Amino acid sequence: MIKAVIFDMDGLLIDSEPLWREAIVRVFNNLSIPITLEQCEETMGMRIDEVVKYWFNKFKIEGIEKEKVVSDIVQEVIRLIKLKGKIMEGVHGIVDLIASQGIPIALASSSFTSIINAVLEKISIKDKIQLIYSAENESHGKPHPGVYITTAKKLGVAPEQCLAFEDSISGVLSAKAAKMKCVAVPDALSVGDKRFGIADLVINSLKDFTVEHLVQLE
Repeated sequence: MIKAVIFDMDGLLIDSEPLWREAIVRVFNNLSIPITLEQCEETMGMRIDEVVKYWFNKFKIEGIEKEKVVSDIVQEVIRLIKLKGKIMEGVHGIVDLIASQGIPIALASSSFTSIINAVLEKISIKDKIQLIYSAENESHGKPHPGVYITTAKKLGVAPEQCLAFEDSISGVLSAKAAKMKCVAVPDALSVGDKRFGIADLVINSLKDFTVEHLVQLE
């Protein structure tokens, strides 16, 4: 039985992946490090400090403070979310559907809490979310299952009784490693990726999810 639903955020509830890519490229390019928008696909779904570490290692960057780069990217993402963040199709519908079934809703994101709050303010669903948890509080981000395991624990629900919604391979791996059911909603660039086969259900949009799907997944 599904006793809690846990949503990822970036790329699932808000179309923020392009904003993350724009922020990462802008900050690194300002430091004369030639990261491209296309290369950002390599780190999709990762926690931002791990993204920065990845690029520091790949480009063998020295003499620059990682923490400052992380902070600059976070602030730029928040600015872009406020400026042009767009809610994903079907968000309000699925949140209302889950709430109508009396099932608690949580959000478990790789983003920092400051970004989560900016997004929830932008898309106006904070009052429907019972728990917000960021992987910044974990030793590892997704695809490590820690963020999902801790979220379930905070909800007082066994991971096996949780249903997670994810848009990235990294996120699906995280949810499945936590022994949760998982619905994958791949972004346009990832549609057809066979790795999503480990999800319990793959749909094109949140608006496609129905009560019947919820019953089937139980």
